[in-house]
Formats: sequence, C-alpha cells, structure tokens
Amino acid sequence: MRMTVIGTGYVGTVHAACMADLGHEVLGVDVDAERIASLSAGRAPLREAGLDELLSRTVTSGRLRFSTSLAEAASFARVHFVCVGTPQRADGEAADLRYVDAVMDGLARHLRPGNLVVGKSTVPVGTAARLARRLAAVTRDTEIAWNPEFLREGSAVEDTMRPERIVVGVTCPHAEAVLRAVYAPLLRAGVPYFSTDPATAELVKVAANSFLATKISFINAMAEVCDAAGADVTVLSRALGADSRIGAPFLEPGLGFGGSCFPKDIRAFAARAEELGAGDSVAFLHEVDRINTRQRRRTVSLARRLAGGSFAGRRVAVLGASFKPGSDDVRDSPALAVAAAVRQQGAAVRVHDPQALDNARAVFPDLGYALHIPKACEDADLVLHLTHWPEYRAIDPVDLAPMVRTPVLLDARNCLDARLWRSAGWSLHALGRPIGVTS
Repeated sequence: MRMTVIGTGYVGTVHAACMADLGHEVLGVDVDAERIASLSAGRAPLREAGLDELLSRTVTSGRLRFSTSLAEAASFARVHFVCVGTPQRADGEAADLRYVDAVMDGLARHLRPGNLVVGKSTVPVGTAARLARRLAAVTRDTEIAWNPEFLREGSAVEDTMRPERIVVGVTCPHAEAVLRAVYAPLLRAGVPYFSTDPATAELVKVAANSFLATKISFINAMAEVCDAAGADVTVLSRALGADSRIGAPFLEPGLGFGGSCFPKDIRAFAARAEELGAGDSVAFLHEVDRINTRQRRRTVSLARRLAGGSFAGRRVAVLGASFKPGSDDVRDSPALAVAAAVRQQGAAVRVHDPQALDNARAVFPDLGYALHIPKACEDADLVLHLTHWPEYRAIDPVDLAPMVRTPVLLDARNCLDARLWRSAGWSLHALGRPIGVTS
C-alpha cells in the first residue's frame, strides 16, 4: 500500500526504509531540504546498523522516495505516519509538542476524507484525543491512531523488521484494518499484536521506558550501597538477574542511562501524571532521575580521587563519547557529561569513540579528541572507560600500559576484565566494587 512518513529523523528514516523493504510504496517528508537531498541519494543521516544498505536498496527500487511537501504527501497516500521529535520543553520537564502540532496543522489543510494519521512520536497520554479534536476542526472524516515505536539505537532496523510486539491504539474498525494491512508481513511471521485505545497505546511506550530506566537506577542505587558495605555490585547484579521474576537485562551497574529517550520520557511522564492529578503514583520517577544523574557525579568524584585529589595539571583519557555502543548519538551522553566535568575541573581531556567523534566535537569543541585509542591514552594520568564499546573490551592492557604516564583505569561501565588489567600492572577501579576484586 501507499503511505507517507513525516519526519525523517531517527525513527522516521528507519520506519520509512523498513516499510518500503516490506513492499509498500513510501514517501518520506521533512522540512530539512538538505536532509531530503541526502536521503534521496540513498545516504542515511545517522549511523545505524544495516540502515545504509536498506536505504540504498529501497531508494534504488523506487519504493522509497522523499519530499519536503506536505501537499504532495496528502496527494500521494491516505495513510500518514508522524515521526517528529518530542523533546523536553525548555521551560520545564513536560514534552514539547510543537513539532507534532505543526505537522498536524500543516497536513490537515491538504487531507481528503478517509485519511488515517498514525502517530509514532512518543507523546503524553491524551495527545491523540487532543489532536483528533484539532483535526476535526479543519478537515472531515480524518481518523487518528497511535502506534508507538520501541526501537533501540544500534538495532533499530532489526527491531522494526523483527519486533517483539506491535501496539496500535485505534478508535474505529477502519483504522484497525489499515494498520493490520500495513504490518501484515510481520503479523504473518507471528509478531504479537496488541490493539487497544489510543490512550493505552501512548502509555505503553512511556511505561516501558520508565520501567527500564527504573531497573538501571535500581542497580546503580545498589552500587552505592555496595560501596558503603564493601560488597560487589557485579556479583549482586548477576545473582538478581538469575531470578526469572527479575531478569538480567538492564541490570548492568555503571554510569547510567542517557540518550534522547529515557531521560526526557520519564520526566515528561511524571509531568503529565501531575497534570492528570496522578503525580503521586509515579513520584518514584523523580528519584530514578536523581539516581541516574548522581552516577555521573559519583564517577567524577572517584576519578578525582584517583587523580590524586585534583584534576589540575592532569591528563585524562576518555574511552567513549556516545551515550551507548552501536550509535553515534551523543544526546545527553553520560560519557560526555563526565568528560566535560573533568575538563572543567582542570584536566586536559582527550576523547576517543569509534563512531561519535564528529557529533561530540560539535557539542563540546573544547575537549580534545583522538582517532585512535593509543593516541587518546598517550601520557595519561588516568583512563576513564565510559561507553562500553566492544573495541574497549578488546584492548590489550599490556600493549596500552607503555602509552600512559600512570596505569590507572576507572571502569565506569563495569564490563572490563579486572583480572586481566590488574595482571598487566594496571590499578583498576569501578563503582560498587571493592578495590581487591579481580573477577
């Protein structure tokens, strides 16, 4: 079938390319003419595993093309996916919905009766109902549905083509039938499908992110207790994860979460719950957020102690700039937040990352950067491991030791082989682990 995808950022580009690969005819729309030109040439504006090949294939096939015109979008198809961003408001913690509103207002002027507008943006509960009223004031017989995305950066193509579930929020049989047709190839493959009302669909997304963020902050809170008690948080985490009621994913102790989703989504969820009079029910999310932020301060504090009590005159190597491995995204990156804080306190900082150096340099031009790990670590008094890229787990500590001034390493992600590093003469430290632990 024909469809449009409005907004060609991270979610929109992946969704458009994947829908075209499933056999649909797709028109991607964005106000950024430079981005549209790049996409039309088959070049992805972001780094994501498998996306370049997928984009090139679907553009070449003719099933995927791009435009800057909402009028063209309305004439091209009757199904429109809205994938624009919903960042945190500058004046508070609520979600900024102006981009979603702008798309709806711009599209409404061109829609014909029988169109279906499907939101994929992460929005506060009640947004679909509000937008339905907004569209009804401008156009006739246009339906709204909500179809949240559950993509993980670094595996977004895989998550779209082989999702764990599809959730749709609809108010009429027509919208239900259309979305079943859109996802028919995936449904035939047995992907679980949940059809509900728009409000529940909106909540599924923010509730999922809030739960996962809570697991991360929980194990990091346990790391603080382990530091106080002399216990080992990595063993505690493995033992908890072995319980089938708890599960191991997202119980990795370390520097905490960042990126464009978890931080702003839990804040927006709490803000919306306050508006609905249910703020007490999710008040714990404020503490989840505080624990996460505190991990960054605790990392800087431990790094300062390892540097002798002051960063003044010290050289610090930082391994990792992206908020997670497999991505070049540095939005709200814990690694860069720590690197910037260390530099602000007087250290000369040099950062390495396999993919994110250009994006990091654009945000923090005053930090030093290196294309290769040995260069980043040259003459360093302290090495900080802040993003758990596989490249860093593959480092030979024997080879790296001669490059540094002092072989001291802070593993803020708790994933390096402590025994291997210490046997090579390094002093390795981590949050939530006793100094003598070698496992």
